Amino acid sequence: MTWPVTTLSIVLVVLSVILTAFILLHKGRGGGMSDLFGGGMTTGMSGTSVAERNLDRLTVTVGGLWLLCIIALLVLYGAGA
Repeated sequence: MTWPVTTLSIVLVVLSVILTAFILLHKGRGGGMSDLFGGGMTTGMSGTSVAERNLDRLTVTVGGLWLLCIIALLVLYGAGA
């Protein structure tokens, strides 16, 4: 393995852990995995807070970086790096 592939692989693992944590931090909206961690008790509150909107933005940003990292690894492996 060359250093770009190794670096991108490490970045991908770190982004995967961060993305998983951000997804689990979201407020439950009626069932699913969030209820497993106690999110089911707060589903009665309506509206979104600034923190929830910022968490949404961070999740989308990290998800986009995660996707770009996968595409870059695909290109590197396809080029025979």
